[in-house]
Amino acid sequence: MDQTLVNSLAAADKPTETWTSPDGSELLLLPYGARILGLFSPGSARNFLWTHPALREPESAKAFFEAPSWHNTGGDRTWLAPEIDFFFPAFPDLDSYYEPRALDPGDFRTHRQGQNFALYGQCALAHSRLKTMVTLALSKRITPAINPLRELAPHLSEKLHYAGYTLFTQLRFMSGHAEAARAGIWNLLQLPHGGDLLIATRARARVDMFMGEIGPQDLQTTDHLIRYKMRAPGKHKFGIPVATAIGRVGYLHSSAGHTSLVVRSLSLDPAGEYVDVPWGNPAAAGSVVQACNIDDSELGQYSELEYHAPAIGGVGGTSHGEDVSQVWAFSGREEDVVAAARILISAEV
Repeated sequence: MDQTLVNSLAAADKPTETWTSPDGSELLLLPYGARILGLFSPGSARNFLWTHPALREPESAKAFFEAPSWHNTGGDRTWLAPEIDFFFPAFPDLDSYYEPRALDPGDFRTHRQGQNFALYGQCALAHSRLKTMVTLALSKRITPAINPLRELAPHLSEKLHYAGYTLFTQLRFMSGHAEAARAGIWNLLQLPHGGDLLIATRARARVDMFMGEIGPQDLQTTDHLIRYKMRAPGKHKFGIPVATAIGRVGYLHSSAGHTSLVVRSLSLDPAGEYVDVPWGNPAAAGSVVQACNIDDSELGQYSELEYHAPAIGGVGGTSHGEDVSQVWAFSGREEDVVAAARILISAEV
């Protein structure tokens, strides 16, 4: 556990909670924003996730939270899709982007029972295209995740440090459903900048751009893998549809002789309605997996591994839904970490 981060947040009046899996995996939880802010293998203070550098010192952390801008703390967070409905208040005008504070940081409560930990809250949000308000309840429950290499490759599992968790996310309409509003769970991991995002695919995937331009030197697509080198300055984002996704996405990162792999294993529904669409083409098919590269003086420098669950709501739709995903994180010698990526994601890594 990173005690420096814990102490800085406490000094800024943002207390944290910790959760420990039976295998020793440790999570640092920040109720402010319902974040999983840190993921640590047993006995380690090295965070697999990215956190804003301002949180490293008490004084800078205090100034960070006192600023009127949105507080991008980092870690694993949950937002709601479609982005064009909840984050562009004047859509189709794309000049105004606003992170709804009712959602993030929101007002989340915590609950601990046995080996489970939960965060839950409600938020009232403006829906830009329907010109109405909707109220949704969001909950996140954390349980253990067994190291998948323990059975798949026990010899490799013994060489690597592991940490992991299972995340159950529930979303429910409390009001606004009758107006045909739709909403989908949008979970994302913020990770250290400069690594390679690895998306497993069942066929060569179509890449839909949301913002920025990515050159072929940074975005490579084969029949079974998308490799995105997340290193360019600026902001870039793309998504892929559910038809070609397999449900495994990883992030491979090396720095100062340390190599790590963070994998998200998703629950896919090929018949589900994925509603997060490219900003300039609302009629397009929605994305299930997305990648966002950010190098920004205010927001920070990080890489995002994002995914979406099928939406709830709409005329005739269900008023509630649940998504399940797992996060598996490994560190060790580069050759061993890459071998794990080839087993868990694609042989083409």
